Amino acid sequence: MIEFDQAMKKLRSVNGYLGSAVLNFSGETLYMDEENTSVDIAYSASIFNDAFRMISESSLDVGFADASLVESRTEDGHVFLINSSGNTGGDNFSKLTLFAIFRDDGNVALGKMIMEKTAQSMSKAMHEL
Repeated sequence: MIEFDQAMKKLRSVNGYLGSAVLNFSGETLYMDEENTSVDIAYSASIFNDAFRMISESSLDVGFADASLVESRTEDGHVFLINSSGNTGGDNFSKLTLFAIFRDDGNVALGKMIMEKTAQSMSKAMHEL
């Protein structure tokens, strides 16, 4: 099994990080970190995941591939969802979505880079299970 706490350690150390979650393909929460915020991360991740799926469907409708990243930028923060199917093709088991929130003054660019690498790594590990 994946050690989600260890896999997300680097993301938690990024300046401005507030919380995160890892969701499986069906939207179930596999990991959650809400220590630095009063936000209900599991609920927020589920709501954003539904919107992410609708955006992905719309992307397919116009002839593009599934969405791989959705960012919501506000005056005081950022919310990211990064989906990674890795090199797994139609294998839904290994498709994971990472959800994270950052303060606006945080290192958002570094956070996105780490999220993308972490999503790929965890997806690959899920595929190998």
